[in-house]
Amino acid sequence: MDNPVLYIVVPCYNEEEVLPITAPMFLAELNDLAGKGKIAPDSRVLFVNDGSGDRTWEIISTLAGQDEHFLGISQSRNRGHQNAVLAGLMEAKDRCDITISIDCDGQDDITAMERMVDAYHQGCEVVYGVRSSRETDTFFKRFTAESFYKLMNRMGAEVVYNHADYRLVSSRVLQEFRNYKEVNIFLRGMFPLVGFPSTSVPYERAERIAGKSHYPLKKMLALAFDGITSLSVKPIRFITGLGIVAALFGFIGVIWAIVETILGNTVAGWSSIICVVCFMGGIQLISLGIIGEYIGKIYLETKVRPRYIISERTWTDVDEKKD
Repeated sequence: MDNPVLYIVVPCYNEEEVLPITAPMFLAELNDLAGKGKIAPDSRVLFVNDGSGDRTWEIISTLAGQDEHFLGISQSRNRGHQNAVLAGLMEAKDRCDITISIDCDGQDDITAMERMVDAYHQGCEVVYGVRSSRETDTFFKRFTAESFYKLMNRMGAEVVYNHADYRLVSSRVLQEFRNYKEVNIFLRGMFPLVGFPSTSVPYERAERIAGKSHYPLKKMLALAFDGITSLSVKPIRFITGLGIVAALFGFIGVIWAIVETILGNTVAGWSSIICVVCFMGGIQLISLGIIGEYIGKIYLETKVRPRYIISERTWTDVDEKKD
């Protein structure tokens, strides 16, 4: 078969420091793969500006003007990493045969793309980039990241261990993926749901080349919670189980109180009452919070708002017709 057209999809948010460094690296890998006859020469690097507040879009536009292999789209405002990746994939799906999504910071090993493309040639439609180790992470970062994946799987969100959003996806898979219409998206857990032959490629993750990380602990926890509540109803079932256990203990407590009353052993127990009330009140508030999170997501889904809005492209309709 003909060599596939590859689009490297790169989400960018305030990356003016690192973009001039990593853009030539992406282009070099693209040219290397084309030179080896593994992808078509008209493959591209597609940058997705996620409403950056710095010079990111200006740099992307300049790169696109200097080399035809660079393309760029800009969202109308910041909509988050997941929506930025999705926007790039949906924009690329009708223009290429395969996509590889990768962050702009240079931490993911770019040379792993060749093994991903090789896996595609061997029949895999989805290839997950998986970190082979976390030796470069601090103990706290390693502990929280590993706990993140374990928690996700235990809560029913099917994710590939130590995989972020570095993956190859064929246009065939993306055509099916577009049928997933939910607004609350968690791509790591959604692509395994689509199916199709898949495999993993291990790689070493390096330190960020420049700039600051956009995923501190707070965002990681928010991402985990979004992933769980978007893909699983286990927390609701956990609440049900907790309610049954609490009811059981309450029933036992009622029997105990009746027996103690009959035996005449009852005494004023202000402290015990306060402890029980506080305990039950805490459980109820936590349960209501989790249920409220699900209701909030339902509320957002019913609005059917667009997940992203592309305000600018580095190409015009005329260029599109030429392609």
